[in-house]
Amino acid sequence: MKTRPYLLHALSPLHAGTGQAVGVIDLPIARMRSTGIPIVPASSIKGVLRDARRTDKPALPDSERENLLAVFGPDTEHAADHAGALVVGDAHLLALAVRSFKGTFAWVSSPLLLDLARRDLQGSPGAPTVIPVVGKERAAVSAIGEDSGSLNVHGKAKDAAIFLEDLDFSVAAVPEVETWASFLAPFVAPAGHTTLFARRFVVVDDESMTFLWETATQIDTRVRISPETRTVAQGALWTEESLPPETLLIGLLAAEDARRPRGGGPGLDAATVLELALPEETTLQFGGKATIGRGRCRMVPLERKAAT
Repeated sequence: MKTRPYLLHALSPLHAGTGQAVGVIDLPIARMRSTGIPIVPASSIKGVLRDARRTDKPALPDSERENLLAVFGPDTEHAADHAGALVVGDAHLLALAVRSFKGTFAWVSSPLLLDLARRDLQGSPGAPTVIPVVGKERAAVSAIGEDSGSLNVHGKAKDAAIFLEDLDFSVAAVPEVETWASFLAPFVAPAGHTTLFARRFVVVDDESMTFLWETATQIDTRVRISPETRTVAQGALWTEESLPPETLLIGLLAAEDARRPRGGGPGLDAATVLELALPEETTLQFGGKATIGRGRCRMVPLERKAAT
């Protein structure tokens, strides 16, 4: 089985929900049951990829249709014929976009999130293998300084601090953070502007990160107006949770050799399946609320060498 890690970069608020809930938020986002880490479920990602490559288009060449059926599997009426060769994993949080007192916002991660990402990136050329050590109530950045240091650092020397939402942290420059920033920046920032990411990448301790992914998400109050009274319809007031724009998630695509033969010959090999599933960066809509602009994301394979 071959794998291909991918990055999901939210360009607008991202609501991958779980339906209604009995808590304070009526429509919360999906999270891992054991950790509470925000995710975009694999079923949603595979559905979007398949919908972007529909096989019922009249002008689609037969050879391309056969390839897509091999990758994603047949339609519902023929589901028993064979399984698709593509395996899609959940996309889990890598870095949350968090409001910052200085620098406008920061991409905030933690040792736990980076360790989970390292597992998905195993075997990828140039992927970091080290995890920064961060003390409680401390933040780690790639560099501190006026010219090339973190844009989120307030003050200098011993008084340097970072203020994220309602939390304040003392700051240290940590080489492992620079390693991760250098690896991720070409995939996140526009070509030639990798410092846009590197100077806003901050790593905090896991407990503080837990607080942020529970409280620093975007909460929107929605209403439905009655056409008769032009006021809020009875019971039509609700809250929705979304991941903020610029949030980063990471996931894994995997593939086996296709089970669908081509013209009586062998099927697609695993490498070809991955290439057909996600050949290059693409912009797609994930999750719900598409008609109000939610869920517009870049999906970027983390194997390619991005130009800087």
